[in-house]
Amino acid sequence: MQDISRTEIEDFLFTEADLLDEWRLPEWLELFTEDAIYYVPSTDVAPDASPDKNLFYVADDRFRLSERVKRLMKRTAHAEFPHSRTRHLVSNVRIRNRKDDEIEVGSSFITYRTKDGITDTYFGSNRYRLVVDNGSIRIREKRCLLDSEGLRTQGRVSIIL
Repeated sequence: MQDISRTEIEDFLFTEADLLDEWRLPEWLELFTEDAIYYVPSTDVAPDASPDKNLFYVADDRFRLSERVKRLMKRTAHAEFPHSRTRHLVSNVRIRNRKDDEIEVGSSFITYRTKDGITDTYFGSNRYRLVVDNGSIRIREKRCLLDSEGLRTQGRVSIIL
């Protein structure tokens, strides 16, 4: 983990954004470890809060995340069929901490979503715990922290941030 550069991590995060924008969700899912978690806490909880005691918009383990991907790829996912057009922008990538087996990374994001003539903007920061698995960087944890005061404008999170 000590040999991985910020540039390599940025390339990895840019690849993740491209996969999401191209709706290549099964490939995106492969970026995650088998014990991965994906969290989107509500906007009024502490960044490090636990979904066990707080409201989260999304609190998925790897199995639930795979079910979410399967559902979003089906025509019966009415909120996302036809698929929204999205653009995930990633910036301010920083290595927060290096451990023996993982790297903690922070980044800022803006995600634009357009559907049915309406464009929504989601913005905030991502916190990642990344590991190297079989020579490839993979996500052990992704936590999307929304900076808006709520989802009143968007009303929902039907895309993957």
